[in-house]
Amino acid sequence: MTFFKRIFLFLIVNVLIITTISIILNLLNVQPFLNAHGLDYQSLMIFCLIWGFGGAFISLAISRMMAKWMLGVRVIDPRTADATQRHLVETVHQLARAAGLSVMPQVGIYNSPEVNAFATGPSRRRSLVAVSSGLLNRMSQDELEGVLGHEISHISNGDMVTMTLIQGVVNAFVMFLARVLAYALSGIGNRGKSSGNSYLMFNILVIVFQIVFMILGSLVVAAYSRYREFRADKGGASLAGRDKMISALESLKKLQEIRDVKVEKPAFQSMKISHQERRGLIAFFATHPSLELRIERLRKEKA
Repeated sequence: MTFFKRIFLFLIVNVLIITTISIILNLLNVQPFLNAHGLDYQSLMIFCLIWGFGGAFISLAISRMMAKWMLGVRVIDPRTADATQRHLVETVHQLARAAGLSVMPQVGIYNSPEVNAFATGPSRRRSLVAVSSGLLNRMSQDELEGVLGHEISHISNGDMVTMTLIQGVVNAFVMFLARVLAYALSGIGNRGKSSGNSYLMFNILVIVFQIVFMILGSLVVAAYSRYREFRADKGGASLAGRDKMISALESLKKLQEIRDVKVEKPAFQSMKISHQERRGLIAFFATHPSLELRIERLRKEKA
């Protein structure tokens, strides 16, 4: 799916969501109430969409630069004299060509004992694949190819853009619904009420509703994130070979206890191939499925 097609589909989804909300507000007689009491919900929706998507896309635009800065990722010169690093770049480029990428991603390494890797960047033409020194030192060539195939699949699938769009939708509707409900329940537009108390109640309700809706929204974001990990595993198996992808995940499972708090940045943890596993109800908020489940899924795939 191309970048522009993805943008078009999400715009259509947004239009449908806005239309649905408008119908619901009318059926519940909320829209006339809001309009009668001075709240233009259509203008509010536009405002929330701009702020919701604006923040998400700014984060995406600077993601590659922030990865280099926050994690100390050093981009490898393809002409480097270091044989190991040169082979890493060549392997990434080989897999990228197999995935149909027309522009080769930058390849970087960051110093950390953790066994991990990630892909980021605002588009397929401006992407970065980075691996930890721990992964480079501990994994076999076959396992490394599986990991790199997974990361290249993320780029090929346009996962960074799609996740940004989903986060933008969630941000926008959290802002919108929190303010609409707070406005309706606080009585801020009713005459005869203390404006000071009404505005205080409005602000309190906005905070409460935003927390509640962000929790619910994070379930949606996390669910899609888990789906994209399964899809990237399948893509990595297609590019590098299923046995190599399974071997890579098994190696990550054995080595996932090796952690490095210096590079555990919240903004980048969800991008990494290996993630601290969550159990129980908290698993619904996890951005990654368990490695055990990912391995099981791949084993069930037809060769």
